[in-house]
Amino acid sequence: TPCKQILSGEIQHYPDDIQRTFPANSLLRDLDARSYLAIPLTDETGTVVGHLAVIDDMPLEADERELSIFHIFAARATAELIRRQAVRQLDDSRQREDRLRIERRRMEAEVAFLREELRSRSDFSEIVGESDGIWKVLRSIDMVAPTDSTVLILGETGTGKELVARAIHTNSKRHNGPFVRVNCAALPEALLESELFGHEHGAFTGAIRQRTGRFELADGGTIFLDEIGEMPLPAQSRLLRILQEQELERVGSSQTIRVDTRVLAATNRNLLDMVDDGTFREDLYYRLNVFPIQVPALRERKEDIPTLVRFFLKKLAERLGRKIESVPSDVIAALQDYNWPGNVRELENIVERAMILSPDDTLLLPSGVIPARRQRGVKNSVLRSLADVETEHIRAVLDHTKGTIAGPQGAARILDMNPNTLRSRMEKLGITVERTNA
Repeated sequence: TPCKQILSGEIQHYPDDIQRTFPANSLLRDLDARSYLAIPLTDETGTVVGHLAVIDDMPLEADERELSIFHIFAARATAELIRRQAVRQLDDSRQREDRLRIERRRMEAEVAFLREELRSRSDFSEIVGESDGIWKVLRSIDMVAPTDSTVLILGETGTGKELVARAIHTNSKRHNGPFVRVNCAALPEALLESELFGHEHGAFTGAIRQRTGRFELADGGTIFLDEIGEMPLPAQSRLLRILQEQELERVGSSQTIRVDTRVLAATNRNLLDMVDDGTFREDLYYRLNVFPIQVPALRERKEDIPTLVRFFLKKLAERLGRKIESVPSDVIAALQDYNWPGNVRELENIVERAMILSPDDTLLLPSGVIPARRQRGVKNSVLRSLADVETEHIRAVLDHTKGTIAGPQGAARILDMNPNTLRSRMEKLGITVERTNA
């Protein structure tokens, strides 16, 4: 029967001809059933304690929105079922203790419902995880996204600060407007102001035409200033004016331009220390720090690693042309034992490398895929670790492609990079191959 199959813990959906699938089921015949949609109800241990089903005498399709609503009803039903089951099990001699346990289980079920409701009404598809740290981030996004407040996103390199910024924009009233990202660390100091605020023809040597800055391009939308701690002091002064007055002047111009742009900023540095050092303006810090969001490091939420691995396996399957069906428990244990200096970005790289090196549909972690443990406390150890991780990853991909860089089966395609960009990166990292194709 379809009810028995629900014990597997998966949604069962038969949009039409259910009786043809289960011809011996008399109940389906009596109901003249044509379609069947059921979801398991599970307790906090993952044990199936019941199920919620919709049986209809008409065909029943179900899109993502309807399934999301069904999940919400199931969460409510689970909470009530757990409560009723627990009440029946109360023992008079331990009534107070059991009531406390019931309340805790009810609250856990309610939290599960609220989390399901939060995900169903907001687009957090790229932010993966169920840990308390991630749910705190999602709740913060849900609260601040509908406003126009400035947000300062804090976290180590590779934790997903840009994903948080994009989620804020996507779930805001500005979602139909542009989302403009600027990496303040990637632009030379001499060009940063021109890039952000624009310039007039002849403003400086090489300014052969007028240029519209990123803030103007983001008018009506959101600008994301990544690595804000790398912004030089002169540009900080201009940014402060925009935050205070919503207006700017292009380089080489005295004309004031009004802009309606929401500012999101991110950094992996301690801005208060920079304020004390005189390298970051104190007044700008307080303008940016209206609503801070701290993104946890991966080592602080290792319980999310299994979910992240499944997400990356699915994400990378099409690009790599590989489908991994199973992940052994010892692989997960090894991943959870590592300290992840490069955070989620490093995990994605290692999963990609492991997929390339796995000969069949089971994910393997050959020796050397996870870097050896490093001594902590050296100022630049994390940066060196990330460079080593990138080097190992690129070399593994080049081994897989037998040195081919360009083309449909080349390393650049697998790494989702321009071939020339990959060659430049290889040169910087000191990577050479015996064979390279143009």
